[in-house]
Amino acid sequence: MMKLVLKKIILLSLFVASFVACSSAPKLSENPAPESDYTEKDVHDSEVKRIYEMLEKSPVQALWRAKILGDENLCRECAEYVRDVCAAHVEQDDRLEAYTMYSSLVAAGYGDLAQEIMSAQKMNVLYFDGVPGITTKAQPSLAHISDYIQGTVTVWVDLGIKVKRGMGFADRVIGSGFFIDPRGYIITNHHVIEEIVSPKNPGYGKVFIKMAENSDLRIPVRVVGYDSVHDLALLKTEAEVPYTFNLGSSSELHVGDKIYAIGSPLGLERTLTSGVVSATDRKLFSTGSVIQIDAAINSGNSGGPFIDENGRVQGIVFAGILQYNGLNFAIPVEYLKQDLPILFHGGKRRFPWIGAYGRTARAGRTSYGLEVQYFMPGSAMARVGMRVGDVITSLDGKKISTLEEMQDVLRGHVPGKIIGCEYIRDGEKKDCLLYLSERPENPGYTIYQNDTIEHSFVPLFGMEMTPSSTTNSRTFTITRVIPGSAADENGFSENDPVTVGRIQFDDAKTVMLVPLTTKNRRKGYLDMNVALQTYLDSPYYF
Repeated sequence: MMKLVLKKIILLSLFVASFVACSSAPKLSENPAPESDYTEKDVHDSEVKRIYEMLEKSPVQALWRAKILGDENLCRECAEYVRDVCAAHVEQDDRLEAYTMYSSLVAAGYGDLAQEIMSAQKMNVLYFDGVPGITTKAQPSLAHISDYIQGTVTVWVDLGIKVKRGMGFADRVIGSGFFIDPRGYIITNHHVIEEIVSPKNPGYGKVFIKMAENSDLRIPVRVVGYDSVHDLALLKTEAEVPYTFNLGSSSELHVGDKIYAIGSPLGLERTLTSGVVSATDRKLFSTGSVIQIDAAINSGNSGGPFIDENGRVQGIVFAGILQYNGLNFAIPVEYLKQDLPILFHGGKRRFPWIGAYGRTARAGRTSYGLEVQYFMPGSAMARVGMRVGDVITSLDGKKISTLEEMQDVLRGHVPGKIIGCEYIRDGEKKDCLLYLSERPENPGYTIYQNDTIEHSFVPLFGMEMTPSSTTNSRTFTITRVIPGSAADENGFSENDPVTVGRIQFDDAKTVMLVPLTTKNRRKGYLDMNVALQTYLDSPYYF
């Protein structure tokens, strides 16, 4: 079963035994980027030099930096360079890079240069041309639910021989998958083929499939692209495809709707189970929600489809928990649809971020945007002059009312792109351009490394602090506590004194442990020793 889900469900305290001590204070950013006064000639000239230096290596970022600088001649020069590079990517049939640069030109206000390459409509057609599951012709519904089994496969990952206690054992992973295109494209989970694409893999592993109609024959397949965040992978075989599934829309699902899961639990091929949708918004991913189902799921089901009564794929099974019968999860098919053009491009799917943290802004029961509660030094928001308290209402031309909608928009993009942003500050509407960097594996750890303790504790624990001693750099006073945060749930409030002890992390830098000494106002100002723990990734980072 998938390790990610277990990490999200098991209590954080189980990680304490594996923690290792870190340095007594976080490192400051090697290149912090506070708001610069570009009216000063030396600052302006230094920035122009940096832009020229990054133009060849990162032309879109150079264009964005030029837009912030406000030098129109430089902006035009950078935009023309991006146009030329974009045209070269079109010639090389590198569609993802071409589409990213084309969209960035349009967002930056240089649609005229983009039109010199091709029209927006043609670029959109080029980007999606041939993408399996998106441009695939819809298949007719089959007579019986059991007929859909023919479109599924068992995925075998052969990793050779594993030696344990002097004995050799076959080292293999068994999962499930399903066809989405008659050319032989198959969907499964990333964790099924993880060892094959891992940089640590020595290269001797192989991936095969067994067709439902002939389970004795092992057919080789190759990995086209994979998404480790949403646990998806796209495979390709040259074998003849018996049936291709239609992709549905899990937004149409409701709690209680009947569904069917198809896969190879414990290697038992052609297994079909049924159940209902138990919930649609379980937050087990750092950039989205998953679906909870109660259809029987076991090891080997991973990567198989769950379908509605019309045979449409509404999700991809990715995890169950053996000791909790009926507690199983699936990836919404919308995530797959967003991923497919990028997975089809090949390789590892990278995700964007703008180095910030925030929560849904609400007025009573009404959600009206995403409140920015923190952004990292040197991030896109820091460079464009956004402030804590600004409320994002639109991103890339799409309305933003909640954190979930913000993550939905970001999921549709890749790093290295410029997008437009609209926000509200003190009741006034404003706009800016944001550059999408690559989301780190553990954003909280990156923030900790690049900011001071008092500021990094806002996204990490939901409390902002100010230094309260000139002799002890570890002593602070809490000035703000975010409702619903770890600090709030542990009873901290404004004006509480806090002394930070030795900060620790687990080996993988996924969990952080911070011992604190405090006189908590809610607990009668008694001296208390508290250990706060937090995951270093969550949906609140974006």
